[in-house]
Amino acid sequence: MHVLVTGAMGFVGSAVRNRLQCEGDVQVTAAVRESNAFPGSRERFVAVGDIGPETDWSRALQGVDVVVHLAARAHVLNDNHIDPLAEFRRVNVRGAVRLLRQAIDNRVKRFVFISSIGVNGNCTTTQAFSERSTPAPHADYALSKLEAEHALKAMAASSNIELVIIRPPLVYAAHAPGNFARLLKLVDLGVPLPFASVSNSRSMVALENLADFIDCCVKHPAAAGETFLVCDPQDVSLKELLELLARGMDKRLIQFPVPPALLGWLASVVGKKNLFTQLCGSLQIDSTKSRQLLGWQPPVSAQAALLATGQQFRQPRR
Repeated sequence: MHVLVTGAMGFVGSAVRNRLQCEGDVQVTAAVRESNAFPGSRERFVAVGDIGPETDWSRALQGVDVVVHLAARAHVLNDNHIDPLAEFRRVNVRGAVRLLRQAIDNRVKRFVFISSIGVNGNCTTTQAFSERSTPAPHADYALSKLEAEHALKAMAASSNIELVIIRPPLVYAAHAPGNFARLLKLVDLGVPLPFASVSNSRSMVALENLADFIDCCVKHPAAAGETFLVCDPQDVSLKELLELLARGMDKRLIQFPVPPALLGWLASVVGKKNLFTQLCGSLQIDSTKSRQLLGWQPPVSAQAALLATGQQFRQPRR
């Protein structure tokens, strides 16, 4: 089997490449932005430039059976673009459509599109998100992913290609970017944190678990034409998350109680309401479909993965 991975040098893409290469019968082509030398690698690297409606994928798609499309314009802090939504659509919608069109022309068998749980929404209250939930994106990035899903489904319906859509929540590891990286640094600093009264419940997915699930969707016959929500087997609260990371780092963690309503008000005052929702709100996922239809089981538990994340975060400093 020959698999093309886009976004191949990114946080998730690198893990997916490594996972696929554990299989002796899988050949990997890694789509990268710029041409570089990678001596000694079993992979084939192809430079494709920026992702968009004009990208030429012809060289990267030669001999490919399955595409895993991870490359995207993700959340951008302090976005100075004149029309951020238009730019998200250019890369995430029109860029994905361009790749699928060329994949169909090259008779690729399966197209695995990595979307986002943001398509469903940014929080849950009484019921966990599932594949049956009505989409309710709250940000330009998530809206562009939903629009891409619709466009790709329409194209796949009129061709022989098998489309698989995966919507992961927050993906974490010791080298994770974004807000999770900030949490790791806060725990490492050992400063007291005001989250002892936060009793939320969040579904996340360890990088190892997500890479394993993507590998399953590349190969499993029953994945064809399906959409999946995927997460770790256990949800955690913010308090538990911080405690597990601290234990992994061998750090003493101090958490003191502040009413969540007050934390939310303070976050609004300083323009960080979305960050408060991401940290202190609940977001639960029902991933029953992935287990029942594909027989998939996450390789690691949330507790083990978070402990290992803390340990690995500290290792380079010793």
